[in-house]
Amino acid sequence: MIKVIALLKCKSGLSRQAFIDYYEKRHAPLIRSIAPQIVDYRRNFLIDEGAIVSPDAADRDFDVITELFFDDEAAYAAAMVLFTDPTHAAAIAADEENVFDRSQTRFYRVDEYRSL
Repeated sequence: MIKVIALLKCKSGLSRQAFIDYYEKRHAPLIRSIAPQIVDYRRNFLIDEGAIVSPDAADRDFDVITELFFDDEAAYAAAMVLFTDPTHAAAIAADEENVFDRSQTRFYRVDEYRSL
């Protein structure tokens, strides 16, 4: 299983609920329509209430942790080809302008370890 995470920041001026609604109703379906290789797509919207943050920690510069899962290397590679296709990349970028502060976007492939 291949896992990718994205740390994404809400576009200035959007309420938390408007951000979630747009992501869930518009952006997530767009991404799923472009890359059917995604076998699991999770959005983890941060909640400040009750958060434990060191007093010396940098200010948070993201509002959601997105997780994308792919069955294998071939599926991941195929999705990356689709995401970087000029037509799809332009559609994704245009949609992201409505919901994200794209200057803060980070996208990482990760190794996940689980404790049972």
